[in-house]
Amino acid sequence: MYLSDALEERTQYQMPRVASLEVFAVKVPFKHSFVLGSGAVGAPGQCGDVIFVKLTTDSGHVGWGEQRALPSWSYETPETIALVIEKYLSPLLMDLSPFDVGLFHRRADKVLSPSVSNGFPFARAAVDVAMHDAAGQIVGLPVHALLGGKVNSELKLCSAIGVDTPAAMVARVEESSEYHAYKVKISGDVRADTEAIHAVSEVAGGKPLWLDANQSHSPSSMMRLLDRVADVPGLFCVEQPVPSTDWAGMKRVQAASRIPVAIDEGSFTSQDLARTIALGAADMVVIKICKSGGIRNAMKTAAVATANSTEILASGLTDCGIGFAASLHLFSNLDLALPAELNGPELLNDLYVEGLTITNAIATVPDAPGLGVTVDEERIRFESRI
Repeated sequence: MYLSDALEERTQYQMPRVASLEVFAVKVPFKHSFVLGSGAVGAPGQCGDVIFVKLTTDSGHVGWGEQRALPSWSYETPETIALVIEKYLSPLLMDLSPFDVGLFHRRADKVLSPSVSNGFPFARAAVDVAMHDAAGQIVGLPVHALLGGKVNSELKLCSAIGVDTPAAMVARVEESSEYHAYKVKISGDVRADTEAIHAVSEVAGGKPLWLDANQSHSPSSMMRLLDRVADVPGLFCVEQPVPSTDWAGMKRVQAASRIPVAIDEGSFTSQDLARTIALGAADMVVIKICKSGGIRNAMKTAAVATANSTEILASGLTDCGIGFAASLHLFSNLDLALPAELNGPELLNDLYVEGLTITNAIATVPDAPGLGVTVDEERIRFESRI
């Protein structure tokens, strides 16, 4: 075929366009108690708020997205996520193809000002994930192939150990003994955190310990804590020791710490990370789809990290099956410093999809088109009305 014929054939093909976007708010039940330095996430008998979106094209292809609303971690509530998607983001999609992810984000930046970081990233992430899922369905390829191709077919998982009494935290470590690392939440209380870290280390079997303060310490209290646990084997890094706006505090801790310091709540975007690196305020970065505003923007952050030899830690926010699958596709493309802390399957009663395989705390990256999972739409629709 001549090039002119190929171009003519291409111009005759009409890319599927977004025809509708539906939003569902669902309360998802927890299996375990989980407390961060910034507050409680959930407990047995309690539910977390999750927003699901269903994107449908004029060709009948469907993409699903999802985001957990956790106002104690980020400012977006279930109400604001749903409203922003329905009123501000959905109209931006109606003349776009699911492949127009970059154009969608450019339009969203104009409608919802990024300010000093990004605007309503959780709402945007739900739509972004749905676009990637639909695009993969259209061309018959898994999302990881759309991102450049996976370098890992499996991801080892890290167990999330919430703030609790030392005895309760030890019990959680023992219960999750098949996991390949432990992310230990700390509270901001130097004495309590010291006791908890020592107790956990005794039963961790030498596996890496990833400390996460969730902004709960001051620079001085974090440095006192690090001195008191300096003899603990397996300490790998400490994440977000001080409030996200305390750049000077991050630099002080990073300069004094014997272990790498990671930034999380202080770095939502690639521009945030570039500033962090320029300030010399962190050695590592935690990447989450939710705070990045979606898969596409998370890849941009990863590119900045890789270019500056800043190691990457993978995390989620108690994602149900859709968000968990999206994270598998994203992180299968990246080199990670530790097993991925994707704690939805560990902390939630169950997921809202079929098609995931997790064996001995190792998740297989799906190879079916799109996200590679089958969504329980009937359940989502029913529970969104409860």
